[in-house]
Amino acid sequence: MAESATRRVSEAPRTAVGRDGVLDIAAGLFREQGYGTVSLRKIAEAAGIKAGSIYYHFGSKDEIVVAVLDVGIQVVHDNMQQAVSALPKDTGAETILRAAIGAHLRALLDLSDYTSANVRIFGQVPQSVRDANLPTRRAYEAEWDTLLSRLQERGALKHDVDIRRLRLMLIGALNATLDWFDPDRGSAEALSRTYADVFLNGILERQDS
Repeated sequence: MAESATRRVSEAPRTAVGRDGVLDIAAGLFREQGYGTVSLRKIAEAAGIKAGSIYYHFGSKDEIVVAVLDVGIQVVHDNMQQAVSALPKDTGAETILRAAIGAHLRALLDLSDYTSANVRIFGQVPQSVRDANLPTRRAYEAEWDTLLSRLQERGALKHDVDIRRLRLMLIGALNATLDWFDPDRGSAEALSRTYADVFLNGILERQDS
């Protein structure tokens, strides 16, 4: 099990914690404890600074939360976009989708407290925070919609597939892995292959008619 954010910071040398440091600590705490129990005071204690010092960088707890949510989505967005754009132009649809699914899962499970915190606390935060995070979230959704629509136009996806519903199902299933994924029992890479197999090939054996 990963060390808690508080322990990681308390064992580190006491140095000045800047804006990024506050965000790093807050992301770890939100990931581990959720939105409601993490206060500005708790973030400050974990960072080894006075609570008032946080106001040099952020006006409120919710301003920190918005920043954590934005970074969490942007990390996944960048990872997925880079993985797909690195492929040759003539790459087949299956390889493209496997790359996108794998990039999302790796960013979610391997790379960042921010990505995990985003998935965990989004449903817990006030509507005003969700609204502030909406442009970043919508941009990533649009990235998927564009990709899936392009593959549909190429004839790689069935013409009657609803792109928005497909994207909601796909991202929802990938994000839900945070609730149960155990790196000691398998890698994110292996999990991405399994998920891609199910999404692309289905679960039923083809029967001879």
